Amino acid sequence: MSTPVPVPAIRATGLTKSFRVGDGSTVTAVDAVDLTVAPGEIVAFLGPNGAGKTTTVDLLLGLTTPTAGTVEVYGEAPGRAVAAGRVSAVMQTGGLLPDFTVLETVQAIAALHGRRDRVDEVVERAGLAPLARRRVEACSGGEQQRLKFALALVPDPDLVVLDEPTTGMDVAARQAFWQTMRDDAATGRTIVFATHYLVEADEFAARTVLMKDGRIVADGPTADVRAAFGGRSISFRPPAHVVHRDGVDPAWLARVGQALAPLGVTDVEVSSASLEAAFLALTSPTADLAGADR
Repeated sequence: MSTPVPVPAIRATGLTKSFRVGDGSTVTAVDAVDLTVAPGEIVAFLGPNGAGKTTTVDLLLGLTTPTAGTVEVYGEAPGRAVAAGRVSAVMQTGGLLPDFTVLETVQAIAALHGRRDRVDEVVERAGLAPLARRRVEACSGGEQQRLKFALALVPDPDLVVLDEPTTGMDVAARQAFWQTMRDDAATGRTIVFATHYLVEADEFAARTVLMKDGRIVADGPTADVRAAFGGRSISFRPPAHVVHRDGVDPAWLARVGQALAPLGVTDVEVSSASLEAAFLALTSPTADLAGADR
């Protein structure tokens, strides 16, 4: 008996969204995007300002409708999936009542979802227990992001969409947040996040999707994207006798290109390809995308 193929968490085909602007012209924010995300994946969604990331996220959440193409979340229209509690989002701004305490906020959202049983668990998972009695207005930006994350977990969703989720968090809070994300993905929860922290994407996302001008220009395992477009660099420590007060002997540097070993070079270090370099190579205005994935 054949094993059933799991329904993709996200499936977009020819997804397009255009807007009419003030002068009557049309701007295409998302241009014929094809994207499939499997359940349990952690996917970083990257691109410069105006690349189409936010509009794509809005389409995934059913906040806007496509001009052309289709998008499904677990086989359903995005709006239906959100209404059923299968999708939650952590947005960068807004959405919190300043006069409520942290615990009151979680309790209110849990009541709306009919999931009062989830309050203690999500408060604990988001690391909010020490802040439970604090008013939202007294919470730092990073603490408010953690509260939004707790609210997103209330319906126990299958897919969490995150927009700059760790903005304002310190290093320890950021590490704890992403460990929680890893744990959730291991249980089958799908994580899609947009971020400007390229190091964060490099460290925590197994897959990276890069957008430019409304199109996907790279999509694959993060290590592969980094290796294909990120380049490599080499650094070394020259012998002491060629290092002078005004720098390294130029004549010696010229010889380095011809032969390294006979010159006694030590501490040679070859760096890994950089996701930041790949990002710049693929999204700069002069990037040649002829060989990049759409």
